[in-house]
Amino acid sequence: MVSAAKLRGAQQRMEGFRPYAEAFSMMLGNMAGRVEPDIHPFFQKAEPVTRVGLVLMTSDRGLCGSFNVNLINTAVKFMREKEAAGIDVSLICVGRKGRDFFRRRKIEMAAQYVDVWNKFDFSNAVTVAREIMNVFLSGEVQEVHLVYATFINMAVQKPKMVQLLPIQAEEAVEAGPTMEYLFEPPMEQFLEFLLPKYINVQVYHGFLENSASEHAARMTAMDNAQSNCKEMITQLTLVMNKARQAAITKELMDIVGGAEALKG
Repeated sequence: MVSAAKLRGAQQRMEGFRPYAEAFSMMLGNMAGRVEPDIHPFFQKAEPVTRVGLVLMTSDRGLCGSFNVNLINTAVKFMREKEAAGIDVSLICVGRKGRDFFRRRKIEMAAQYVDVWNKFDFSNAVTVAREIMNVFLSGEVQEVHLVYATFINMAVQKPKMVQLLPIQAEEAVEAGPTMEYLFEPPMEQFLEFLLPKYINVQVYHGFLENSASEHAARMTAMDNAQSNCKEMITQLTLVMNKARQAAITKELMDIVGGAEALKG
């Protein structure tokens, strides 16, 4: 019941913000194919790639079925693929469950953020996005990927991985007809202002999707647990009634047997 109440607010925020985030991403992808990569570091692809950043979003609490397991498995698979290719992975965990999983396995994390889901506001996303931009601009990583759960419906929440940096021009393929942009002020100043906001928006979008998915997964898991409890109670009640009936029958047989013996 608590998750159902929280889910309404989280789903409304997510559904209201999703079109804006998708349009923002489409515009930047379209723009990335029309500007020179050296106009801003966020468009520049490093060769070769020796280290990538991975931002993993999980929940702070359990009791939500396979929600956290699926996200962690997606991150582990990504890390193994990169390590097999000779690329190091710098991990940033948002959420206690992901942090605890990698801490138990002695895997070093570049940053960790817990208890961010209780007080949900844009400043949490800005804090994480600032860390992402700092490690990318400093050259510590050449790519940054984000893993979060995307909300499909009440029963389905799928892990999703997106590349935040560098911004890929291939995203513009989904935009349909091409667009031409006029910049005022000049393009360099405009991008200097716009691109950090783009990273903030994409991280916040991940926060909203992950929050709605977590509440939906917890509500489904608790509903299944409640149904299983009712089924178990029904089965145990039948077993108890059978045992009680067997005991009563045995006592009656003893009484009847004793009475017949006295008659004899």
